[in-house]
Amino acid sequence: MPIDRRSFLTTATATLLSGAIAAPAIAQTKPNRKTYVVPPEHQPITLRLRDKFEEGQILVDPNTFSLYWTLPKRQALRFVVGVGKGDLYTPGTFHIGAKKEWPSWTPTKEMIARSPGHYAQYANGMPGGPSNPLGARALYLFTEERGDTFLRIHGTPDPWTIGSAVSNGCVRLVNVQIEQLYALVPMGTKVVLYPKRSQKA
Repeated sequence: MPIDRRSFLTTATATLLSGAIAAPAIAQTKPNRKTYVVPPEHQPITLRLRDKFEEGQILVDPNTFSLYWTLPKRQALRFVVGVGKGDLYTPGTFHIGAKKEWPSWTPTKEMIARSPGHYAQYANGMPGGPSNPLGARALYLFTEERGDTFLRIHGTPDPWTIGSAVSNGCVRLVNVQIEQLYALVPMGTKVVLYPKRSQKA
């Protein structure tokens, strides 16, 4: 499937979801991680796609903050996700090259350069755990040419950020939902990150 195939993005998604996914309102104070409740519209659903896709792929549409795990008979399990902010989102075709539970995290050199006050303190890494930015699980995106791209599909300790463009390039899910997806996805799975409408394919 070529990366510039847009019918899935602009027609099927809009028709099936009716533009219902919207970023949550930004709270004036940081929500409480223990009491935050994921809203019903951010829960996974199974739906039918207009176009046919091979079973067992991950497709990400950043324009509707949607991740699809493709199923037989044009069905898909859709998760609401957070994506990369601004030009940090990188479209392309990848595969799952590693999977880790409660992964450790180290910010990239680019992240530290952009925001040293926030990221430099973690230059030597941060152990996995409930406060780790990668959350409960991580799927590592690789390409044949580059190997590890440092892009991840992962959980988050901040579930209220789902449904918005907020990350440094990775795709994030609510922890309980990345655990669900992680259990479904085998090594080597194809992953397509479609372009934002402002990006060229």
